[in-house]
Amino acid sequence: MALSAVEARRQLLDTVAEAIEEIGFALASLSAAYEQLDDDTAERLEEELFRPVQVAYGRAQRTHADFAGRHGLASGTFESRPPGLPSTRAKGFIDNAVEAAGQADRTLASLQDSPLPVDVGDVELRAGLSEVRALLGGVAPRARELVRRLGR
Repeated sequence: MALSAVEARRQLLDTVAEAIEEIGFALASLSAAYEQLDDDTAERLEEELFRPVQVAYGRAQRTHADFAGRHGLASGTFESRPPGLPSTRAKGFIDNAVEAAGQADRTLASLQDSPLPVDVGDVELRAGLSEVRALLGGVAPRARELVRRLGR
């Protein structure tokens, strides 16, 4: 059974919202890690991880809202789960952020690989998703390097 145009757009928005919530969790986790680091390491975390994830979060939200607006759909709000207890420690928070950013990237990749974005014919949406994925793509290697230097 083929999806109607409205159903397809709603499904696409729901999938993007899932990715946004994962990115929000990554941000919360990075914020929690920041609080446990020395000043120099916290500064590196902010520059190398937090800022790109924050930009990806904003771009994903804007892509979602703009697409919804163009098609007369409600954009909605996004909820992020809390990062966890302080006993998770900085490395654990960073690992959680990397996993969440990776999950968001995989969700968006699956969406891009599906016919849905092409079926709804929205160039701006496809460009926004690509930009978010590019921002998230560098998180894991930069995090590995940062974690490798923890405690030195």
